[in-house]
Amino acid sequence: MRRAGVGVRVIPLAPMDASLSWLASLLGGEDASSPLTVEEVDAALTAAGFPIDGVEHRGGDALLDVEVTSNRGDCLCHMGLALEIAALTGRVLTPRTIGEVDRGPAVGEFLTLVNHCASGDRPACPTFTAHVILNAKIGPSPAWLRDLLESVGQRSINNAVDVTNWLNLEHGNPSHVFDLDRLEGRKLVVREAVSGETLTTLDGVSRSLRAGDVVVADASKATSLAGVIGGKGSEVSASTTNLVLEVATWDPARVRSASRAHNVRTDASHRFERVVDARTCLPAAEVAARLIAQLTGGTLCEGVLVEGAPMPERKPIMLRPQRCSAVLGVETPADEMVRLLRSVDIAVGVSEDALACTPPPQRAHDVTREIDLIEEIARLRGFDAVPLVKRLAIRAQPPQPAERAMEAISSALTSLGFYEAVTFSFTSPEKAQPFLPSGASLVHVDDDRRGAEPTLRPSVLPSLLTCRRVNRDAQVRQPGGVRLFEIASAYWSMAPGTNEEARRLAMLVDAAGDGAKASPQDVQHGVRVIKAAIEAMVTICFGHHARVRVETGVDLPAAMDGANAGRVFIEPGTGGRRVPLGYIGVPSVETLAMFDLQRPVLVAELDVEALLAAFPPTPLVQALPAFPGIERDLSVVVPLSTPWATIESTVIGMGLERLRSVEYVGTYAGKQVGEGRKSVTMRLAYRDDSRTMRHEEVDPQMARAIEALREAVGAEVRG
Repeated sequence: MRRAGVGVRVIPLAPMDASLSWLASLLGGEDASSPLTVEEVDAALTAAGFPIDGVEHRGGDALLDVEVTSNRGDCLCHMGLALEIAALTGRVLTPRTIGEVDRGPAVGEFLTLVNHCASGDRPACPTFTAHVILNAKIGPSPAWLRDLLESVGQRSINNAVDVTNWLNLEHGNPSHVFDLDRLEGRKLVVREAVSGETLTTLDGVSRSLRAGDVVVADASKATSLAGVIGGKGSEVSASTTNLVLEVATWDPARVRSASRAHNVRTDASHRFERVVDARTCLPAAEVAARLIAQLTGGTLCEGVLVEGAPMPERKPIMLRPQRCSAVLGVETPADEMVRLLRSVDIAVGVSEDALACTPPPQRAHDVTREIDLIEEIARLRGFDAVPLVKRLAIRAQPPQPAERAMEAISSALTSLGFYEAVTFSFTSPEKAQPFLPSGASLVHVDDDRRGAEPTLRPSVLPSLLTCRRVNRDAQVRQPGGVRLFEIASAYWSMAPGTNEEARRLAMLVDAAGDGAKASPQDVQHGVRVIKAAIEAMVTICFGHHARVRVETGVDLPAAMDGANAGRVFIEPGTGGRRVPLGYIGVPSVETLAMFDLQRPVLVAELDVEALLAAFPPTPLVQALPAFPGIERDLSVVVPLSTPWATIESTVIGMGLERLRSVEYVGTYAGKQVGEGRKSVTMRLAYRDDSRTMRHEEVDPQMARAIEALREAVGAEVRG
């Protein structure tokens, strides 16, 4: 558990086998004032948040099974654990010293390095370093190195490979050595694999690589699966004389994907999946290169090849001592905060009334905010120092506007006969594709357990349509038809490597009536029901003065029937710009068939954030009319494709005197009005604020409206 002050979340554990003697060698060794014991390590690491799950005694040593949370990859090595022990016990951390060595010719004379995976917002290879050691003699490792590796169950291989294992286990930087003479063209290229490209790895397995797998290759072929396992073809052997040492870091997601796809888990992949900061690679590489040169008697070339993205800038985090004391509920002196933070290698400077704290590179991904620093102080000081009170002082706060709006929307819909659905976020690619926004692509998960539904839904409507089919199969019937709604997230991608997520409000309403087919009147009734529900929500969030407008002939998902669907807009009525809200209409015949629905349904999908952003509405108050108005109903016959919005805007655009509103009453299509035609009835309301109007004043205005509609849409007045 972690992240004080922002809620509790569970972080998976990653086991770490640590040797007591190895830890002791980094905490003063034989010069320490007292021997390091299992009990001391257990107490210190448990207090630090890394409990020991088991102890295996091995003669004068002990193998400790340490539980490390996945956000603390820096403690998947002995240096990281030793630093925690030193901070909590007062012991002195004594890193192992590797002396300097004589340098040979420039590294660039013997090796070329190209990194094609260092660009983009999330590069697959943020940094890659390469050292060259010439005239090395491969043989057994010295006893001290063999003993360290064997203390944690590692088998000694040779004096070059053993250094790479030591570097990972002591410093937390996985690395790899190549036989330089077995690299074609004496070249290393970091690139993505070609689909079907093969690589025989160190375990002797020939693997068929996927497009997108990251590999380290020579001039012609892949030589290792990046971050996971090396290749057999460039393996260091007893005959090797010239070495290349790679110390790099990789995108954790790409490493995890490759490790799972090829079913191979290594110490390197385990560590890379938990973030290795690019800034740690070069210092670790220098240490390992010098040690290999010393143990093999080789000549370390001058310089190092480094290719990658620009190093992230180390920015200080400001910590307010008063804030720390307030959060923890216990006074902690500023100088004590400085001491505690510095004990875990966090640089601290004083800046006016705050502390400027810069975490070390290996903690930069985990300590990013002031609250993280406060958590560090609480952890290092001891959670038992934080007082417990029998009563908590809690100030009740009213619900936030967004919560009130969501409650009001749900209440309005349920009062209108809608049932709230809770459905799964996955669907099949076939059902998801027609609902994609324009220019978007689907988001899939690479998980065999998802089976036929590996796609995150780009709309909530496929889930509601599936739910409606299930209810039909269960012979669910409701007076007026089944009405469903759900507020949930939808997902899509607008560019490779990026994902979009937005909350949507989806609604589904049955066309009225029974039987295998629905009449136009049944469908029209469903339109009125779902539009009324939308108007109710708009009134709740935007106020009574807002109006809902539906426009046809605009961009709609392929799942909708273009002739019977449209985009929904809100006209706030207060002078503001209209707000796009979503779409409404009848799904296409093909869509209904895909979900095995015979009778049509009416659906709508709205942008939840657009509704919440307007809540609470600003009330507009005006005096009630003092004089009666006049209302006139007008029925006109127009082409079937003529939208109501065109009729309405034509009448309003006339600027008729004393016209206050134009309201839709209904639509009729049948033999009486002719094929390809429909009759639309509207209600025009007139009022004069200073006196009672007479009918003869309205007659000329109605005649003007009829003439305008005749010219604009070919309307004929229905008798």
